[in-house]
Amino acid sequence: MTNRTGAVRLSGFLRCASVQDVQLVESHLPDHIRLTRAEPGCISFEVSQTEDPLIWRVEELFVDRAAFDFHQQRTRASKWFVATSAIPRDYGIVTLA
Repeated sequence: MTNRTGAVRLSGFLRCASVQDVQLVESHLPDHIRLTRAEPGCISFEVSQTEDPLIWRVEELFVDRAAFDFHQQRTRASKWFVATSAIPRDYGIVTLA
């Protein structure tokens, strides 16, 4: 897809407070990535640990708002969300023009 007008991009950080938080992320992240990348409308989904092992960079791109909203709804009902919901997120969300 070369024209991304209307696509929704989420960028930011997942900020773990402890090694236990990191272990939760590491335990649940592979399945979360697999499920997200399989969603209709997911263009890209990347989560990577930064130089600070407690901080994870998150980059998501969905074809449109409906696909992004579907992802958010699915995520809130997932094992990932149950396990990591207490970990602070620092995200920005924009619709590409």
